[in-house]
Amino acid sequence: MAGPGQSSSTRAERLGTLNGAPKPLVTPSLLNCDFGRMTEELEALRQAGALAVHLDVMDGHFVPNLSYGAPVIADWRKYTGFPFDTHLMMSDPARYLDDFIKAGCDVVIFHIEAVPEPVPLLRRIRDAGCEASLALNPPTPLSAIEPFLDDVDSVLVMSVMPGFGGQKFDAQVLDKVRALRSARPEMRISIDGGINPSTVSAAVAAGATQLVAGSAVFRSDGNYAAALAELAESAGRVPM
Repeated sequence: MAGPGQSSSTRAERLGTLNGAPKPLVTPSLLNCDFGRMTEELEALRQAGALAVHLDVMDGHFVPNLSYGAPVIADWRKYTGFPFDTHLMMSDPARYLDDFIKAGCDVVIFHIEAVPEPVPLLRRIRDAGCEASLALNPPTPLSAIEPFLDDVDSVLVMSVMPGFGGQKFDAQVLDKVRALRSARPEMRISIDGGINPSTVSAAVAAGATQLVAGSAVFRSDGNYAAALAELAESAGRVPM
C-alpha cells in the first residue's frame, strides 16, 4: 500500500489509511501552511507523523473568506499520498463536486446549512468512490442532520463559526458530539475549530475521533512533530 508520501496511491488505499489510523486522529489543516512551499510542507507533515490532512475550501460567499479550489488541490495531489479530508465551505458544493473528486479529494464534506436536502449530493459523492460527510455550524442543532445519518460516512461538528482560523473553542458543541456518539457508536466524528492541547481532551471525552487542528500544529517554532505529539498526548489521556 502506498504511504502518505507517495503520490501514486489510489483513493481506496488512502481511505484505508484514514479509516485504519489510530484514534483519535489529528488531521492538520493545510490552511495554515506556507502555500509557496507546499511540497516541503507536505513532506514535513509526513515526517512529523501525520497520516491525513484537512483541506479548507472557502468560496467567499458561504463564509466571509476565500481560500483555494480544485486546481490547487490537484497540484498538491501530485506530491502526496495523504488522504485529503476536504471541507467545502461553499454555497453550491454540487456545482463543483466533480472538480474536487477529479482533483484527488477522498472525503468530501459539505454543510447542512448550505444544502438542507443533502441526500442526492451525499449519494453522488459515495457513488464516485469518496466518503461523504455533513458539517454543521455551532448554532445548528443536531436534529438538522439526524434524518441523513444513514447516508454519511462521518460528521464534522464545527466548534467555531467557519471562515477564519484562530478562533476560540465553543465547548457547547460538545453536547452534539455526545449525542451523536451515543446514536452512532461506530461513526467517525470530527471536530474543527479551536483545537489545541487545552481543548482536545474534552473533545475526545465527548466522543470525537478526528481532530482538525491548524495553528496548534503550524506553530511558530516549526516543530510539527512536537506539536502533533503534544496533541496526541493530550487526546490520549482520555480512554476511548
